[in-house]
Amino acid sequence: MKIRDGFMLREIAGQWVVVPLGEKVVEFNGIMTLSQSGALLWQVLEKNASEEDLVEVILKEYTIDKETAETDVREFVSIIREKNLIN
Repeated sequence: MKIRDGFMLREIAGQWVVVPLGEKVVEFNGIMTLSQSGALLWQVLEKNASEEDLVEVILKEYTIDKETAETDVREFVSIIREKNLIN
């Protein structure tokens, strides 16, 4: 999976936001805010990653069990897939 071209992650006033660029502004009206962990996953997805890769990143960064990490990653991927932000 990889983040589609035309979207940029930026930290603005302490908040992580996804901003559409160029033609994507028409498709994706507004901005999407992300938590710290969501921003971490986004950055990994910018380079192309599997769900397993994302789970490993979360497990390395946070004190969390694998089952919870898998559930959280699936939920995050589902949301950004629904918004058509990943390939």
